[in-house]
Amino acid sequence: MKEVKIIGAGLAGSEAALQLAKRGIKVKLYEMRPFKTTGAHTTGDCAEFVCSNSLGAADCSNASGLLKEEMKLLGGELIKIAFENSVPAGNALAIAREDFSKAVTKRIEENENIELIREEITEIPEGNVIIASGPLTSDKFAEDIQKFTENEHLHFFDAIAPIVEVDSIDFDKAFWASRYDKGEASYINCPMNKEEYERFYNILINAPRIEQHEVDKNSNFFESCLPIEVLASRGVDTLRFGPMKPVGLIDKRTGVENYAVVQLRQDNSAKTLFNLVGFQTNLKWGAQKELLQSIPGLENVSIVRYGVMHRNTFINSSQVLNATLETKKRKGLFFAGQITGTEGYTESIASGLLAGINMARYLNGEELLVLPKETILGALTNYISDEAHLIKIKDDKIKHLPPQPINSNWGILSPIELPKKERKNKKLKNELLAKRSIEVLNYIVNSEE
Repeated sequence: MKEVKIIGAGLAGSEAALQLAKRGIKVKLYEMRPFKTTGAHTTGDCAEFVCSNSLGAADCSNASGLLKEEMKLLGGELIKIAFENSVPAGNALAIAREDFSKAVTKRIEENENIELIREEITEIPEGNVIIASGPLTSDKFAEDIQKFTENEHLHFFDAIAPIVEVDSIDFDKAFWASRYDKGEASYINCPMNKEEYERFYNILINAPRIEQHEVDKNSNFFESCLPIEVLASRGVDTLRFGPMKPVGLIDKRTGVENYAVVQLRQDNSAKTLFNLVGFQTNLKWGAQKELLQSIPGLENVSIVRYGVMHRNTFINSSQVLNATLETKKRKGLFFAGQITGTEGYTESIASGLLAGINMARYLNGEELLVLPKETILGALTNYISDEAHLIKIKDDKIKHLPPQPINSNWGILSPIELPKKERKNKKLKNELLAKRSIEVLNYIVNSEE
């Protein structure tokens, strides 16, 4: 009987399990939660969203949106569940995180081909295995992975934003809107004038932070998820051109474009909880409360979850993996999810999808699927498994650069030629890249049928 062991029931592991199960392959899905916690998760449910509840853009005008379309074409399961449990978020796909995780858990528990086993795995098992233990892999299992890869683990910091109760927000000051009025007015916006912003900024840059362990102090932050205090340290206006940019957010009651705006995004289906967009932080909790209550409209806000920071772990995939996500030195062993160095919820699900498909092909004696670089998922898996971008030659000397986690972006796709007069037209270029990707993937899918 064909059987696969999957380590980790997060986004990647859950997707991989469902892919294998629908192909008639038995799966033992191991998850250490809730008996052993990670310090960032709060439940024992499968596919729990830890940080933001947003999967990014929902349409193909953005690379993340294109990746979602690719997952649909490849028969992704979690992307369907995400849309079924979505909450209003303008042009983005955001989910009611608890509803989503419970829906995924129910699908897995009710699937006759999946056995969900609640225990910690400390060594890489024999046989057919997908490691999807995530960036919060337990120390013991991480040590065994390190022995297998013969590489040091790489670390970067990730942070979580606070969540607040909507009933504690003052809507005499806050207002509902989406940027440029795109879609439904689904974000709560707290506006600031220059004086209010400068007061907020001074509180932020002087606020005490939670100390990291000595071993972690030299670790990197992931650029796409920087703590707000780190962003602020780069200059007084950095936040106004980042998560607090006021452009396209007008309070129709006043008609004023403000100096800065704090946005809050719906976090649950009941519309009672909202998280602060871009407010990942490692400030001490008392300092977080002071900072949030300095924001107009949040003076009496009730905080149900404070922001925290945690260390993420990932392997050097360029030395360990092929573009199929199978390891170079052991057949039938795959990695998937953020532990591979792909960053982001959508990317994690997508890598689990490809690992599940390729494990099934491996068990059936078929050639593994290498997606072309004309697709976002293909570009991602080719990028993390290729060492070329980590080699820099200067003055005839070769320097090996440390890998950094990467998420979906237009820059990793194979380039497309435009007429000279259109080369600076980014919108047209991205539209053509998206169209090409869908055509290529449709051809692959139809060829498989």
